Amino acid sequence: MVTNDTASAVLAEPTQTYDVVGGGGVRLHAAEWGNRRGRPILFLHGWSASHVCWAHQLEGPLAEDFRLVAFDNRGHGMSEKPLDPDSYRDSQMWADDLAAVIDQLGLDRPVLVAWSYGGFIVSDYIRAYGEDRVGAVNLVGAAVMMKPPTFDHIGPDFLANAPEASQPDLATNIAAIRRFLDVCTAEPLSPDDWSAALAWNMVVPPAVRGALISREIDSDDVLARMSLPVLVTHGRSDTIVLPSMSEHVLDVCRTARPSWYDGVGHMPFSEDQARFDRELTDLAGAVS
Repeated sequence: MVTNDTASAVLAEPTQTYDVVGGGGVRLHAAEWGNRRGRPILFLHGWSASHVCWAHQLEGPLAEDFRLVAFDNRGHGMSEKPLDPDSYRDSQMWADDLAAVIDQLGLDRPVLVAWSYGGFIVSDYIRAYGEDRVGAVNLVGAAVMMKPPTFDHIGPDFLANAPEASQPDLATNIAAIRRFLDVCTAEPLSPDDWSAALAWNMVVPPAVRGALISREIDSDDVLARMSLPVLVTHGRSDTIVLPSMSEHVLDVCRTARPSWYDGVGHMPFSEDQARFDRELTDLAGAVS
């Protein structure tokens, strides 16, 4: 079983919280922990998640040296949840959200840590705003393309559960999210972490989940021209976003380097926190 003794599933109170005005005026919830004088690290969560997924990082050893910032994507967590599908299909909206967090919190060349769907958001941002305001990128089980109906490199355990998780019937989408959580990791999460994950998933309206997966995305144009350091972190046993997604990133992005986790699924930051935090420390420490 995946266990972690450095943080509880209930995230401690942040040192500061923010209401950020994102794309189209959508209100975004952001918060920070750690050393305000340190290099900023900005965490982006995935599909149907929230900033709470990073609890072990936000309260762990990273907090001694770095300014740790996390926010809830539009439609998630404590952020505003418009139900119009067009609020989630426009790449510029996502780019504007990330730009707003960086600008309104005054983050100086943060390291962007993008899990799963967060890979799309980082690509949206760099396409629209360039990479000058960013120090480095850590793609964590990250998706960079979504091409229905084939869904190249998206795993069978996502495709099997996401449609029912997007249905309005409560019993149907609860059952789908429970199945989804059971296959997110190679070994079961601790009971506290699993129940916290169920809770943050259920805060997301099913219509929002469905709108997120209705986009068609190809980030090769961004990856091919990136000059930033890019750490590609991926579990070899990931069945949500397949390892072949990261192999594709490594083929296209000349500055990317891999970090493969054997016996780990879609949540390496929880499944092997010590290694994940160590490698993130090295990446952030190398930013000039």
